[in-house]
Amino acid sequence: MSTEGGTRAIIAAMLANAGIAIAKFIAFLITGASSLLAESVHSLADTANQALLLLGGKRAKRQATAEHPFGYGRERYIYAFIVSIVLFSLGGLFALYEGYHKIEQVLEGESELVSPLVAIVVLVVAIGLETFSLRTAIKESNHVRGSQSWVQFIRHSRAPELPVVLLEDIGAEIGLFLALAGVGLSTITGNGIYDGIATMGIGLLLVIIAVILAIETKSLLLGESATDSDVAKIREAITSHDDVEGIIHMRTLHLGPEELLVAAKVAVAAEVTAADIAAGIDATEKRIREAVPIARVIYLEPDLRRSAGSVTEAAGGAPEPAGADTQTNTEA
Repeated sequence: MSTEGGTRAIIAAMLANAGIAIAKFIAFLITGASSLLAESVHSLADTANQALLLLGGKRAKRQATAEHPFGYGRERYIYAFIVSIVLFSLGGLFALYEGYHKIEQVLEGESELVSPLVAIVVLVVAIGLETFSLRTAIKESNHVRGSQSWVQFIRHSRAPELPVVLLEDIGAEIGLFLALAGVGLSTITGNGIYDGIATMGIGLLLVIIAVILAIETKSLLLGESATDSDVAKIREAITSHDDVEGIIHMRTLHLGPEELLVAAKVAVAAEVTAADIAAGIDATEKRIREAVPIARVIYLEPDLRRSAGSVTEAAGGAPEPAGADTQTNTEA
């Protein structure tokens, strides 16, 4: 993912949500529509979430230290996970409670919408602003998603920012239409229960989005391998020259969205000298970095081919041949 593209999408969403949150809250104070209160809290949560994503991106750029030798790239995943928690608690649970409370008030005859036209105007304007934010997120995502479907992009992206913004913007658009439907039906029928139902619908929507985000970012926090296409490029880079006979096993791990660790045990010919092995390892590392520029940390260990069946080219890694751990380890 282009970091600049993700930052542009986040800033566009944050500015839109900040303005929308203020407008919605003012409209709630005028009209008393619970769906507007839920939507204002939703927009406030989204604004805070985008600020968290920007903070995570900034902190992830810190230089590696002795305590954290692989750097701080995963901080972007941590802040994306916090976003899902904020969206679930501050957005979803609050909206569910507010919707239930609104329905209770209606059933007791205590709730009535005032100046619903104000609510409708604010919601229509908010839909326009959210559409601009969503359009920006889609445009930036299209630069990096390639031939993937939108579901595949959200599920398999190693950079959390654009999928998070996309899901939040989609949720915001759907939530606004729910709020508009609730206010509209309540105005037409004179029954405020529709406003409460719409508010609960917004809450349920936010809970679902928060759970999806939590599942995806949890996987990133645990550590995900390189994408299938990157693994194929790395394998090709390793085996495309005579200095390496094959891959015994290989592991890849994202240290951050744009930083990949590659560790592989490679088979070399028995008759080559130590100097030839070192030169071959250096050349292989160069090919890997040319094929996959984000492969910044590479560890290659040379070993001898025991038999034709002992060399397995596998991204996930095959069992090591007997005695393999006694071989010389060369780190790049």
